[in-house]
Amino acid sequence: MRIDLVQSAILALLIVLPDTVLAEPSEMELLRNAISEMRADYDARIAELERRLAAAEQNAQQAQSVAAISTPAAPGNSAANPAIGVIFSGSAWNYASSPDGYAVQGFPFGGEAGPIDEGLALGETELIMNANVDDKFSAWLTVALALEDGEAVAEVEEAWVETTALPAGFSARLGRFFSGIGYLNDKHAHAWDFADQPLPYQAFLGGQLIDDGVQIRWLAPTDTYLELGGEAMRGGRYPAASAAHDGVGSYSLFANIGGDSSASSSWLAGISFLDATAIERPSGDEDDPLLFSGDSELLMAQFVWKWSPNGNWKQRNLILQGEYLKKSEDGLYSGAGLSGTPYNGDQSGWYAQAVYQPIPRWRFGGRIDALSGDNPGALFDSTPLALRSSDPRRFSLMADWANSEFSRLRVQFTRDEAGPQNENQWGLQYIHSIGAHGAHSF
Repeated sequence: MRIDLVQSAILALLIVLPDTVLAEPSEMELLRNAISEMRADYDARIAELERRLAAAEQNAQQAQSVAAISTPAAPGNSAANPAIGVIFSGSAWNYASSPDGYAVQGFPFGGEAGPIDEGLALGETELIMNANVDDKFSAWLTVALALEDGEAVAEVEEAWVETTALPAGFSARLGRFFSGIGYLNDKHAHAWDFADQPLPYQAFLGGQLIDDGVQIRWLAPTDTYLELGGEAMRGGRYPAASAAHDGVGSYSLFANIGGDSSASSSWLAGISFLDATAIERPSGDEDDPLLFSGDSELLMAQFVWKWSPNGNWKQRNLILQGEYLKKSEDGLYSGAGLSGTPYNGDQSGWYAQAVYQPIPRWRFGGRIDALSGDNPGALFDSTPLALRSSDPRRFSLMADWANSEFSRLRVQFTRDEAGPQNENQWGLQYIHSIGAHGAHSF
């Protein structure tokens, strides 16, 4: 039989082997150890593959559910149209001193700018609906649900239609939208790398610029990514106010260029300009606000570099980004002890951040943001516009864990040297989504 032949061959081999081989138990022990290590490594690889298979099956099931929701409906059947998604968020934040009345001296906040709510708090819940209208248009709606002074408030955050079939690389968006200026401005809060916006965005844009209007974009037919755009907006939101010029109170222009520098890295650079007219724009203390009437111009420049081994961002990646903002305003201030006082000044700000994912699901990041400005003059002494002796700065560290693309838990530490007093702040944040969830931009 075959087994007998094999046994005979092994016996013959042992007989003819040199005595030195049979007499070396240390070499045999080394072989046994090597086999044990190979078996352990093999078992570990099998376990890892089984884990990845289970995760892939779960993601596939979620993707099928999302596809079922987001598939456009056939004519006469609206059961699956539009795609619907919900973003849940909340936080637990600790301050060394009460954030009520928080202010950055010399840079009064307006719009939606301000600190995160203290203690346990429900963040904005976003209801998102989108679909193709037909073969020429698509539409998007985002409704933000929040609590203000204990009462539920619903606000239309975005409501726009966009062309899908304009020739020569052009597209147009009509309605209410996040402006395309800068890098962070058009990103939803659930896509931020930190729980809050950098200081320059809060001081110069009221957090984020959202307005009603029309946006035109042109994508160049080149290998290098090149996009040009412009907007005409109502001017009802900070840094504009009161919808001046018959409801066309602000304009913007922006340009972005980028590409791949290798199989593992890509980059994006851009520049933006915003011209806004304000009529009694409020900022600072709600009970005794500063009111500005005049022209506000904002110049923005950004650079982003992303790296991941051979483009496999899920395993490991690094993102470096930064923006510089410069604001120039010319007009009159009233309120808070001022009465039609002429103002002409420049202010600037910047932030730089790095976010690194060393292993799947875990990310770690750091950010520095700062503000600076010209002395507005003696007429503004003892007012919220008087500059402090040192430039406002903040230093933030964060770590977050994402079980999947639908959930994220984050812890953040901030050393705030911009407010009334230097202090340390700690916070926890959760972000979860269900239903359809569109891909994030670069």
